[in-house]
Amino acid sequence: MPKHPRLFRRGATYYHRAVVPQDLKATYPKTEETFSLKTTDYKEALKRVRIAAVEVDRRFEEHRRLLAENNTKPPLKELADSDIKRVAEAYYANLLEEDEETRLEGFAPAGERRQTKIIETDDLDHINVLISESLKQRPSFEDNEDTTNALLTSLKYDYARGEIDPFIADEAEDVLNWDNINIRLDPSSPSWPKVARALQAATIRAYEAILRRNQGEIIETPKAEGVAPESRVPMLSGAVAEWIEEKSRTSWVAKTQNEHRIWTGHFISMIGDRPLDSYTKADARAFKAVLMRLPPNWVKIAELQGLPIERAADKAKKLGLAPMSDNNVNKLLGFVGSFWRWAEGHYDEASSNPFSGLQIKQRKCARDERDPFTLDELHTMFKAPLYTGCLSVKNWQTPGTVIPRDSGFYWVPLISLYTGARLGEVIQLYTSDIREEDGITFFDINDDGEDKRLKTAYSRRTIPVHQALVGMGFMDLVARRRNAGNQRLFPDIEMGKDGYYSSPFSKRFSRFLKHTGIKQKTNAFHSFRHCFEDACRDSDVSAEVMNALQGHSEKGMAARYGKGYALRKLAEAMEQLRFRDLNLSHLMGR
Repeated sequence: MPKHPRLFRRGATYYHRAVVPQDLKATYPKTEETFSLKTTDYKEALKRVRIAAVEVDRRFEEHRRLLAENNTKPPLKELADSDIKRVAEAYYANLLEEDEETRLEGFAPAGERRQTKIIETDDLDHINVLISESLKQRPSFEDNEDTTNALLTSLKYDYARGEIDPFIADEAEDVLNWDNINIRLDPSSPSWPKVARALQAATIRAYEAILRRNQGEIIETPKAEGVAPESRVPMLSGAVAEWIEEKSRTSWVAKTQNEHRIWTGHFISMIGDRPLDSYTKADARAFKAVLMRLPPNWVKIAELQGLPIERAADKAKKLGLAPMSDNNVNKLLGFVGSFWRWAEGHYDEASSNPFSGLQIKQRKCARDERDPFTLDELHTMFKAPLYTGCLSVKNWQTPGTVIPRDSGFYWVPLISLYTGARLGEVIQLYTSDIREEDGITFFDINDDGEDKRLKTAYSRRTIPVHQALVGMGFMDLVARRRNAGNQRLFPDIEMGKDGYYSSPFSKRFSRFLKHTGIKQKTNAFHSFRHCFEDACRDSDVSAEVMNALQGHSEKGMAARYGKGYALRKLAEAMEQLRFRDLNLSHLMGR
């Protein structure tokens, strides 16, 4: 029967012995994997060594994997006291396990007791050198007891004085590299002396237990559990909760909060709730792949209701359901990605945004996503019964004699046309936001109010009131609102359940466009903003001034200096603003 290369015999007992591979020597906790196979029968030893060899090779491979994983993560700056305690317990268990193996192998007969000077020295390093040499042979029971007593005396001496022997310091480094511990600790960490002292105490306890075994006491060998350090990095769910709480206090309304909570929740349920620093680009890609298979409004589809997002996406594909648009996928990726942008500024441990760069590249440019209203569409819109005479504000579709000049539904489109302001910015105006300075009347676009919000920091701005609005009677509306004691300029427009004034108005305006026959796939209320920008270009208003009026951010160093354009400069631009061939004379003088 051929001999196995890792099989050798010590005395009557067979052992497994394998030298640690060269690529692992610098980090593996021992130089070779040598242990008793607990048999004196050659055939049985041959069976056991083959099984042991496979297990040891698995350990080597696992160590390689952990090394590769650790090299991608920064070392820990500090260990929690609970981590250090578990490391010490693992070391204590290991010492008792080694003692148990010695007893299973059996001590050498008393007559073979070696004469050493171990007891005559208190140099722990020297003691361990002698022990290492003596372990090449089986010790006698008496040798074992003398060695243990000598070590215990030296350890207690150092422990009482708060001194750490170099051997224990080296042990601390080795122990943290054990496969069942595998903690990478920063070399400058203040935890190193704590770990060493904990190992000192664990060794004292272990040797005291060994001496009690020598007295015949039954001392169980505890199971050496793996030690996963208690991460100081927050779990994703906890960080998301903190993010949502903060944003809800500062800028989010109920709808925004709900959207972000739902989609970050889907991400966590699909990828898993893990420490914040463990997420990678692969996790974000997997989530994106699922979104690209989901149909729009998937939670309302009977066949998909109640399914986890990943299963819903798979089933939707099998059913042949058309997936949501690329725009919508990008929007949902943005919900989750916005958390990571926040986290980068709040946690040292946060990985770089895994969603960065994952937006679907679309062929259309941003300007093509919404069209401005055409000249014909504007004429059709402002000659509808709402502006020429309708039955009532409620029955704006039916021709009549009522022109609802006090209604927000009447004024909001006109204001947006002549300011380029966003729908929400117009609806949330207070009467105090229509101001005058140096003879110039202007809109003060701000978020100074609990029910007011702006899209970006650059959205705060001033826009002079165009003379066309004055001619239509806008300032008379402002005066009536102030005389009535109204805070809001459009108190008749109620806030939606989602916390936005714009939500119900947007739906109503969409019905208006459909009723007038001008609704297209690429037009909406936001088209007024495009109309304004085209008018600025056509009126030779500079791009810089147009951006200031629109609340676009400046690029480069210019954004860092000054307060922007003077009100007089903006007023000059508004004076030259014209909508070529647009005739709204029927709205003037009212």
